Amino acid sequence: MAQEIELKFIVEKDSVDALRQHLHQLTGEHHEPVQLLNIYYETPDNWLRRHDMGLRIRGASGRYEMTMKIAGRVVGGLHQRPEYNIDISTPELELDRFPAEVWPEGELPSTLAQQVQPLFSTDFWREKWLVNEGKSRIEIALDLGEVKAGEFQEPICELELELLEGDADDVLKLARKLVNQSGLRQGSLSKAARGYHLAAGNAPRALKPTTILRVAPKASVEQGLEASLELALSQWQYHEELWSRGVKGAKVHVLAAIGLVRHTLALFGGIVPRKASAHLRDLLTQTEAVMLSDVSAQTAIYSPQTATAKLALTEFLVSRGWRTFLDAKAQAKIAESFKRFADTHLSRHAAELKTTFAYPLGDQYGDQLPRLARNIDSILLLAGAYDDAKAQAWLDNWQGLKHAIETRQHIEIEHFRNEAISQDPFWLHSGKR
Repeated sequence: MAQEIELKFIVEKDSVDALRQHLHQLTGEHHEPVQLLNIYYETPDNWLRRHDMGLRIRGASGRYEMTMKIAGRVVGGLHQRPEYNIDISTPELELDRFPAEVWPEGELPSTLAQQVQPLFSTDFWREKWLVNEGKSRIEIALDLGEVKAGEFQEPICELELELLEGDADDVLKLARKLVNQSGLRQGSLSKAARGYHLAAGNAPRALKPTTILRVAPKASVEQGLEASLELALSQWQYHEELWSRGVKGAKVHVLAAIGLVRHTLALFGGIVPRKASAHLRDLLTQTEAVMLSDVSAQTAIYSPQTATAKLALTEFLVSRGWRTFLDAKAQAKIAESFKRFADTHLSRHAAELKTTFAYPLGDQYGDQLPRLARNIDSILLLAGAYDDAKAQAWLDNWQGLKHAIETRQHIEIEHFRNEAISQDPFWLHSGKR
């Protein structure tokens, strides 16, 4: 077994030549392009995907390799997944050669070999550069080609930084040297993920409003912080992908996701000091300025500001960049129960909302939209310990008020304001509901 650690970027097509020249200047260890053909397999009932497993055969220069990737962690575009690679003499599956630890029940399912069949393929040329960064050896791969599934296909234009030996932190350090130029977009959508989507019929990708965050029942405050930032980053990357594809309304969701990052930092600000995230927040401000300026979607998405901010957020998460700023008291607080933290802060946010909207505001409602958005986001991050239906019903009125203010529906504003401020809490605080 190998632990695959790699960082993925989507490359703007017009930036490929400039990127290639930049990589030549970075290192003299260059390998000419080699064609790679990959066939991915699945069962009719998606057994492999349901177990978060990916099976493929890769062919290059007459040699073949069978690979199984199993569940790991993806933060931003940084993939950390165990994988098993086995050399095979022909492009035919030999599932019995994988070790028993690959399989969920400790052994190869008896009928799996008969059930798996080709689902989609990727055909691309890989050009490589080898770089020494810090104490690490890193492979940079530029992949150009396409992914195909039946009648559907999509171009591949990607850059991958894979850790060959050393420390994952060095992958992020090397990435910082690359994102200073335009044309790179950190992406979490792998070639395989795109292939599965095509194989499922290539349905239009829908906008996904932020939903209530679910965390483990006994999660710590720190785990709640991590889950919140991961949700925000996931929302950012998902809708940025849609924005790049021209989906209407995606830009609004990208900006909302960046806002969710800010609101997360504010929510946990009583424990994590502002200086811990000062650099990140400054980069977010620069990114928002680019996105709100009069530039095209492609210019904003592939700008150095956007790439640098997203990479900084990924690094903040992966390295838990807040820890070095915590004193002993804060370290104790961040290790406490997230559930108790949530109960306390749900009450505080509800009280702030009720105070703000206790009376009609006439023409001043728009001034309170930032406060309303921040409180709604915080409650989405805190409400996961409770019944989804009850929590969402409580949120619906505040979200309805926000929409009514944005669309200037004066009658609806007062309706939702009255409903929202009269609601009973759905959470527990000090032993009382």
